[in-house]
Amino acid sequence: MTQQALSPAHKRSQTLVGGGVALLGLGLAFGAISIPSAAGYAGVGPNFLPWVVALALLVCGGFLVWEALSGGFREMEPASEGVQAYWPGFVWVSAGLLANAALITSIGFILSCTLCFVLAVQGLRGAEGHAGVDPKVWLKNVVIGLLISAPVYWAFTQFLAINLPGLTSTGWL
Repeated sequence: MTQQALSPAHKRSQTLVGGGVALLGLGLAFGAISIPSAAGYAGVGPNFLPWVVALALLVCGGFLVWEALSGGFREMEPASEGVQAYWPGFVWVSAGLLANAALITSIGFILSCTLCFVLAVQGLRGAEGHAGVDPKVWLKNVVIGLLISAPVYWAFTQFLAINLPGLTSTGWL
């Protein structure tokens, strides 16, 4: 979209995108305030990464707002007329993320991340036109999710001594 063709509606929507990114950064910073800052390994505390991400989002949001107000997103390609958002995929992925957040403390990291993976894959497959209820595909996605989440859990709990919610107190599930 060229600078001359930018309508007030486009300018407003682009500014809202930048403002949304900045608000997301502020929300993450607000959440990072409650995380203890006691230094751990190499002098880095558990609140370090949330602060880095919050600051990065604030900077990116500020740049997006500046870009929108100073002429619009200059490198943005014009929207295709026939392309529509695939909302069912968005719902599947969102459901996976929300289920993970809601269930991680009750069913543990491995199972909640596996569930998140399965639901997200279902949404992404649907966006490609391969949505379905084939039990073999769902079982394959569960196995892949377990093969990804279990080693991550074990690496954090057994090798890095970082406590993640588990199903048992052994540190292996």
